[in-house]
Amino acid sequence: MPQSNAGGRSDCIGAARDSSFEPMSSSAIPATEVVIAADCWQAEASAESVVLRAIEAAATMIDADTGDAELAVMLTDDDGVRALNASYRGIDKPTNVLSFPAPQPDYQDACQDSGGAPQMLGDIAIAYQTVRREADDEGKPFADHLSHLAVHGFLHLVGYDHETDAEAETMESTERSILAGLGIPDPYADQDRVS
Repeated sequence: MPQSNAGGRSDCIGAARDSSFEPMSSSAIPATEVVIAADCWQAEASAESVVLRAIEAAATMIDADTGDAELAVMLTDDDGVRALNASYRGIDKPTNVLSFPAPQPDYQDACQDSGGAPQMLGDIAIAYQTVRREADDEGKPFADHLSHLAVHGFLHLVGYDHETDAEAETMESTERSILAGLGIPDPYADQDRVS
């Protein structure tokens, strides 16, 4: 995986957006590959469709052209995310979601050299046991929490962050709007920010 968004500003496409966005056309939906890398996800047969639906909703509501882009979402376990977290962030413990924005080439170079190749947004990794534990502890449906984390990870890939209070408010407001469009209650109503 390319580069972590930890420790400051990530190398993402675009800057944080404001909360006044309009839905984009369906051509803005990136090609998304969901890789199930741990057997524990078999307990959640709809996990792949939940993630795809969340990414599609996020892509249609933000101001970023992701229609010619690709990303991968790895559904793994706590051990897999712990290893990634240790390798890329120096934090030797699992977390719920990690995002790895792909480095973006200079726009002019990309237009000349791409040969029609899709833009790589990056990768997202989601840890089953942590997501399950958080959903159970917070009394949330697993699919709602998984949707939130997929949206959160996707927003990191397109330039959102939560390093400052202002960035966090923008990102959380955007997440709330996207999730509301999916019929999912405010994930921040009774808790602190996702970190």
